[in-house]
Amino acid sequence: MDILELQDISKIYGNLKALQHINLKVKQGEWLAIMGPSGSGKTTMMNIIGCMDKPSAGQVILDGVNISKESAKNLTALRRDKIGLIFQQFHLVNYLSALENVMVAQYYHSMPDEKEALEALERVGLKDRAKHLPGQLSGGEQQRVCIARALINYPALILADEPTGNLDEANEQIVIAIFKQLHAEGSTIIVVTHDPEVAEDAQRTVILEHGKINRIVQNPQGIHTGNGGTI
Repeated sequence: MDILELQDISKIYGNLKALQHINLKVKQGEWLAIMGPSGSGKTTMMNIIGCMDKPSAGQVILDGVNISKESAKNLTALRRDKIGLIFQQFHLVNYLSALENVMVAQYYHSMPDEKEALEALERVGLKDRAKHLPGQLSGGEQQRVCIARALINYPALILADEPTGNLDEANEQIVIAIFKQLHAEGSTIIVVTHDPEVAEDAQRTVILEHGKINRIVQNPQGIHTGNGGTI
């Protein structure tokens, strides 16, 4: 079953063709990486998949919903309900504890539940840091709080933008290990990255150049234990 389908997607800003005729399907439970040089369209593609922007042409089907036809208000609701976003810059609230940062996502989705939020932090190995403020956490720990926050509402899709971009090698490996576990449990993951080593853990890598898909690489060394199977 396809959880995401991009049908002839283009995005134009004035004279800039950020994306041109993108066609892509992502199966439920698949782990996909998106790579490309600066200006290739990675961020634009991520924003459209993540309901943060709309295409100029074409259709995006996310979990059975044509999101390219939705209003800005509905896109906000779809992003809240269906997508777990993980950012390179963390975007944690500095005056809230790790636990409270996770519970903020619950607040906008349904109702805060401290027990569930603690369980989410435990999944990423941070239950003992629940009361710490972001400034008291390392970069790797802050990123793991972001992952817990992304998971708390059981999203249909986990979308990560350069999730290891600000991390040292040790913390990068911790984050990748979490992604491997999530994928093994059946999560659908899309990672936008510039790091070939991060992309190698995905099942497929989409290479963008000048707003177009240059090629799609099958990763034989990628993890194939999730529900998506080998593509």
